[in-house]
Amino acid sequence: MPEGLEAELYRRAAERALGRTIEQVAVDDRQPWSREIESALAGAPFTAARRIGKRVYLDLGGRATADTLSLHFGMTGRLVVDDRAPIEALEYSSGRDDRAWDRLVVRFEDGGILRVNDPRRWARFELDPGTDRLGPDFLEVSTAHLTDAFGRRRAAVKTVLLDQSVVAGYGNMSVDEVLWQVGVSPLAPARELPVRVVERLVGTARPHLLEMLEHGGSHRGTIDPEIRADVSPCPRDGAPMRRDRVGGRTTIWCPAHQLTAPNV
Repeated sequence: MPEGLEAELYRRAAERALGRTIEQVAVDDRQPWSREIESALAGAPFTAARRIGKRVYLDLGGRATADTLSLHFGMTGRLVVDDRAPIEALEYSSGRDDRAWDRLVVRFEDGGILRVNDPRRWARFELDPGTDRLGPDFLEVSTAHLTDAFGRRRAAVKTVLLDQSVVAGYGNMSVDEVLWQVGVSPLAPARELPVRVVERLVGTARPHLLEMLEHGGSHRGTIDPEIRADVSPCPRDGAPMRRDRVGGRTTIWCPAHQLTAPNV
């Protein structure tokens, strides 16, 4: 499922589309911006590929009538550029690449194609979106920001981390992985986490997430899809792991070393 790590892989893939003149655009007519996108992009090039959280932003130049096209991939959307996909198959989605599932198709004058393929139609595309409602990116968030955000929230720490207005980019799997690594229960009240624990979370998260990125994405952590499916014994201490619902999301964690009231 596309989380911030998957979006970064898509951003890198989108760089192959930069500087190429767009000849034709087709957008799923169920998209609210379908006709506007088709009109705005024709004849223009993409000039930059950026990412904030789970969204990829493709900046436009030339004769474009908009500045940026935003791509949000939902749970099952994949980016494919010139028939090369950075992620061949998403966890919890179809492994097929059925062209009938293409929701955005951008054809370039040189014959290449950028497309978003999504069997469930959850991907969303938008022109010139605002970003003021997004928190800092999950690979760049600071201890000071997270300490302040946690201090104002009574909710469980996992719920707060999944709030894209607090931190942009975390998804269900990456939050479970980071909290498992740091030894913090997903049920721990965010406002009760000591600053030293927040420092450890920030200091651990970025290098570990970047390592997962280089191995293929959010499903490449220790708490991988196999452990999530079977609720296997904890890889760290062998204790029974639990499956709970936190903030409406399935959560896998180890009560033996992930403490609800961490004090170290």
